[in-house]
Amino acid sequence: MFTSDSVVNASNSVYKKRQRVNRMLLTLSSATVVFGLFWLFWIILTLLLKGGSALSLSLLTQSTPPPGADGGLLNAIFGSVAMAVVATLVGTPIGVLAGTYLAEYGQRGWLAPATRFLNDVLLSAPSIVIGLFIYAVYVAQVGHYSGWAGAFALAIIVIPVVVRSTDNMLSLVPNSLREAAAALGCPQWRIVMFICYRAARSGIITGVLLAIARISGETAPLLFTALNNQFMSLNMNAPIANLPVVIFQYAASPFEDWNRLAWAGAVLITLLVLGINIIARSLFRK
Repeated sequence: MFTSDSVVNASNSVYKKRQRVNRMLLTLSSATVVFGLFWLFWIILTLLLKGGSALSLSLLTQSTPPPGADGGLLNAIFGSVAMAVVATLVGTPIGVLAGTYLAEYGQRGWLAPATRFLNDVLLSAPSIVIGLFIYAVYVAQVGHYSGWAGAFALAIIVIPVVVRSTDNMLSLVPNSLREAAAALGCPQWRIVMFICYRAARSGIITGVLLAIARISGETAPLLFTALNNQFMSLNMNAPIANLPVVIFQYAASPFEDWNRLAWAGAVLITLLVLGINIIARSLFRK
């Protein structure tokens, strides 16, 4: 039997106290959301106002110019895309296989917990440290900067993101699916390949897309690996232009035309990352 004090009404002191606390926390939560969105929209608006005027067809068809001349970012766009593709092709299989081991085969023993810990450390490691590592083990050994070195540095950034997403998504697959397949005589590798991967496919793809979004704007590791190239170069074994480094150099230059190109490059990267995140969230909802 409920007493009158336990009934939710305006005269209940406990209910009124909880209502005040709820309103206060809801107000604080709403204020923090508005605060965060304000800066986000301000950044996007600033990018569009300063870089939108430089968006043109020549931006995508011409290479970076000397001071005072017209040009675009074709060589930088090509270099960024080339290194991102190589990094994704190298890092994704390693990340998926490592995440598969953690979720499907590493339930016992010390290796899986240690791997998760090291993966978390690598996931939060500053990208400049990764760039210095590749510089020491690769660039310093071959004696020159190159697109391959930049791609390897970006691949190291891709791996922990894919490992985490693969591990989490496979862990969400119900064990009843695995048990049903095992009861029918299906071997472990077939269960992983044809049941677990299919059930977690959208989540794994989402992790790969988020990894691509992260490496799209990385500047620090490329300063120590790929560096830059003023001209169009298809040689991955030589210094190659890329958007983050071009933006870094052109934004700090005293030339207004280079400053406009830097803003335009920042708009391109922002739109790319925004589009990738929208696609990733759409896949995750499915």
